Amino acid sequence: MNPINVPWIEKIFYKRDCVSIIPNSKEPHRCFSGCQICQKLVRCGCGRLIREHSLFARSAGINLSEDLSAQSAVWNVEDHTEKSPTNTYGTIDFQGGSKSCKAKFVRLSCDSKIEDILHLMIKEWRMQLPKLLISVHGGTQKFNLHPRIKDALSKGFIKAAETTRAWILTGGLNNGAAEHIGDALKDHSSHLSHKVCTIGIAPWGLIDGRQDLIGRNVVAPYQTLLNPLSKLHILNNLHTYFILVDDGTVGQHGADVRIRQELENRISLQQMHARTVKQIPIVVLILEGGPSTILTVFESLHQTPPVPVVVCEGSGRAADLLAYVYKQTESQG
Repeated sequence: MNPINVPWIEKIFYKRDCVSIIPNSKEPHRCFSGCQICQKLVRCGCGRLIREHSLFARSAGINLSEDLSAQSAVWNVEDHTEKSPTNTYGTIDFQGGSKSCKAKFVRLSCDSKIEDILHLMIKEWRMQLPKLLISVHGGTQKFNLHPRIKDALSKGFIKAAETTRAWILTGGLNNGAAEHIGDALKDHSSHLSHKVCTIGIAPWGLIDGRQDLIGRNVVAPYQTLLNPLSKLHILNNLHTYFILVDDGTVGQHGADVRIRQELENRISLQQMHARTVKQIPIVVLILEGGPSTILTVFESLHQTPPVPVVVCEGSGRAADLLAYVYKQTESQG
């Protein structure tokens, strides 16, 4: 392909592929000699089975036995993955719902530049800068919400996001906090005068059916029915944009963390309008969650200036613990 005709996205963004076979030291079978058991049962540090590397290893001239014997090596993104221009972007066409839902998406490397991502959103996707940024954090597994909280989300939270023309950022997967935001959008959709901008930032390697998304500037049909035996996750179909962060791993969390933090910070520094110096305010919303959620709250409150945090008491786990501690601290000074 003539470089002049390569789309901007492919010139700027990359995907990552694991190009080494570094057995996970936690696996029970440790001969690592290239035997059949190793190739069928042992996983590389990237999360793939050894056998899932074999075709690529042979085509790349990698010595499988030698790589398997490198027991002391620890897999990492920098040394054991290779970047190449992204081949995955376009529009997701969600299947199986009562009405058509579509979302812009891109797969990009975990070390992508934040200014490039912001350019993609504003210039290529033509997203209008928000007047408020709402960052939703919390549980990443299924959890139930009290009807009172569900009602508050669908009527109060979504209405507030609509009237302020906010961007809502979530983990994008159809479980936990992101799923509840999607449900709130669905419940209140008939009352919305315009579509709320909801951005999912998720690890590429955690997505079930991700192979269906591969293609350059495609309209990709995507099934929203999850295989009950899969340890992966489907995307939530009420989101309007997806940034799928690729660090070369499969089935592992964490690829999205740096990009999401830095993107939120960069968005909050943008001016609302060219004629004003007022920057975009950001607020964090907490639904349930675990230790990492508490860390997120800690980091938000210690920014300069501190980022306001709204905790949904009654949603469970971390949120309830934070609410309890706050009340005790407040009452006792």
